[in-house]
Amino acid sequence: MSKRRIVVAMSGGVDSSVSAALLKEQGHEVIGVSLQLYERPAAAQPGGRTCCSLTDVMDAGRVAKRLGIPFEVIDLRQRFKELVIDDFLAEYAAGRTPNPCARCNDRVKFGLLLDMTASLGADILATGHYARIERDAAGSYQLLKGLDAGKDQTYFLFGMKQHQLARTVFPVGGLEKRQVRELAAKFNLPVAQKQESQEICFIPDNDYVEFLEESGVAASPGEIVDREGRKLGSHNGIHRYTVGQRRGLGVAWPEPLYVTAIERESSRVVVGTRQELLCAGLLADQATWTEGPLTGLFRGSCSIRYRQRPVPCEAELLAGGELRVRFATPQQAVTPGQAVVLYDQDRVVGGAWITEEMRAER
Repeated sequence: MSKRRIVVAMSGGVDSSVSAALLKEQGHEVIGVSLQLYERPAAAQPGGRTCCSLTDVMDAGRVAKRLGIPFEVIDLRQRFKELVIDDFLAEYAAGRTPNPCARCNDRVKFGLLLDMTASLGADILATGHYARIERDAAGSYQLLKGLDAGKDQTYFLFGMKQHQLARTVFPVGGLEKRQVRELAAKFNLPVAQKQESQEICFIPDNDYVEFLEESGVAASPGEIVDREGRKLGSHNGIHRYTVGQRRGLGVAWPEPLYVTAIERESSRVVVGTRQELLCAGLLADQATWTEGPLTGLFRGSCSIRYRQRPVPCEAELLAGGELRVRFATPQQAVTPGQAVVLYDQDRVVGGAWITEEMRAER
């Protein structure tokens, strides 16, 4: 890549910090940017394993100072609430389990922030994601898994389209996490040993139930039932449950029970055995594609949750635009509200948002 002016989204973590350092070392003009996305309550415990907090913004500023690059903080709190937090609340209220990280990437980082790069005199955005972008012989941009299989983040990036891929770079996508840590030490970055973010950034102390209820999601009671509709217990709100959950059901049973479905209309939580979690496939909507929509039957692999090893599948677009995916072997805990991402080996083909599971035959 020729020398460019590049905006680096700096979260205050080691990956984005090393990304900025590598680009500067390569001779690019680097501008560091941190996003202020939410207000962390004063009562929240400090040092949580989140990203984008005030502490993280300060860490990003320290890294920028060490590297000698300009640094700017952009306040996107209101837009983040509208585009990510409100969606999170609505999905839980509807009995689905949302994926706010994928929404943030799609709508904020590679939406709002990418659009803002021009105002900073740049047309390239860099982030610390573990993913790769390559241009094929036909000139199309391909989104590929990160080299470190244990850190690959393409599951959260499936919504990226050609115009976004053309203006984005992932400097650490071809590295292993171990190498990134070593580079952070080599560059003498103040975040070289910082722990990784693992929690949802805007939820204090990772207590999502309290966050939902304090944000207005009603704790409406209902029944816990088996697959045949027999009442086994009661609950205080469907937002407290997610498909695949085992703990905290409050139902005595001879064998372990799991949440197999959440029924919003009847406010019922359906539970069953591990075998009853198995699904033959799924339906999904709001599909997006790296190059273009599927034509005919796709045979490849898919992931239905982050860090799941992709499993063989077949997929096709239905007449109404819905995506139908069938697994080669039944999969557990297909969860409405999560994403299904299609892969052709290491290449992301596209993805969609799961609306319904297709149960395996018993």
